[in-house]
Amino acid sequence: METEHRVSTLELFFDLVFVFTITQLTVLLADDLTPRGAGQVVLIFTVLFWMYGGYAHLTNQVPPDRTVRRVLLMLAMGAFMVCALAVPTAFGAGGVAFGLGYLLVVLVHGALFTQAHGRGVLWFALPNVLCALAVTAAGFFDGLPAWGLWLLALLLQFVTPVVVQRVAASGVAAEPEVPEQTVGDRLGGMNAAHLVERHGLLLIIVFGESVIAIGIGVGSLPLSAGIAGGAFLALTIASAMWWMYFVRDEGRAEEVFAHTPPERRFKLAMAAYYYAFLPVLLGMAVFAAGVKKTIGHLGEHLHTGPAVALAGGVALYLAGNLVFRAVLGLGPARYRATALVLALATVAVGTGWTGAGQLVALAVVLVCAVVAEGGRSPAAPARGAATDSVTDSVTGS
Repeated sequence: METEHRVSTLELFFDLVFVFTITQLTVLLADDLTPRGAGQVVLIFTVLFWMYGGYAHLTNQVPPDRTVRRVLLMLAMGAFMVCALAVPTAFGAGGVAFGLGYLLVVLVHGALFTQAHGRGVLWFALPNVLCALAVTAAGFFDGLPAWGLWLLALLLQFVTPVVVQRVAASGVAAEPEVPEQTVGDRLGGMNAAHLVERHGLLLIIVFGESVIAIGIGVGSLPLSAGIAGGAFLALTIASAMWWMYFVRDEGRAEEVFAHTPPERRFKLAMAAYYYAFLPVLLGMAVFAAGVKKTIGHLGEHLHTGPAVALAGGVALYLAGNLVFRAVLGLGPARYRATALVLALATVAVGTGWTGAGQLVALAVVLVCAVVAEGGRSPAAPARGAATDSVTDSVTGS
């Protein structure tokens, strides 16, 4: 029986600091609703979320229950704060500051992880350092060279899990005195409850960003019936997205992880809580940017940027959620897939009619999807051999 391992208040504090980077990305996108701005947001967030995942795995195996660990984790929080402050100018004057902050994040992560992996940490710490150096170097350039170095950082991140898994498959030991325990064994030995709870807490904090976006969008505008109605509609959309994950998916996800053999959890976690969660979290940030740009113009035709941000944010969230469910063998999928298509179609409502009309359309689409899906009893997560088959399909074992 796996021992209970709950998320600590320090980890939650860490997440609050990390989510400030998402807040800054929302500001960056709201100020530049163009393909260029969207590309910058995707690159910055993907690089940052890689190391957030690294710290989630770190505290899963090396809990911050000692003074030195707590102090180092707080140092990493400070480094993430530097990154967050530099986000709006990460492709300009703040690029070097962002890169140096990120380098410190990486170095602290590697130092703490030595307590779980010993010298085996080098197999993923070195690529992380190279990634941070690429991002730092990008700060010295403009245009295509800067974009190329950011893309190099992404390439290094996506290659790292493959390297670690090959090391595990080759039987390279994390420590010479414990030859039977490889890096892969230790990475796989994650606590299921902690893993799911940690990412759920992150997501609920990000949902808070959509609420803050409503207030920022209203600003100093008088609180009319229309503004109040628009705020209610935006909150309804966010609430429906909350329902989809926290009521329908989170508990079932924990059961799937709990019944997955420990040595297979690393691959499953990468698929579910990194690759699938990227569009989920990005979707919330994009939706928040759309709300900021829409809430003060509810009775007007929306420009293409805000309309696409509203619809695209919801669609990104649903796309990531569908991948998450497919990875873990959860269903059904048809209601959310239909909602994704209909959400994208609401761009025409916003640009051809009003912002309020698009918010109404999105709220109706999502609430109907939740109600239709709730008409079915949630299928029990696979157990035993069935869970093994799901995991095998994900991990390629």
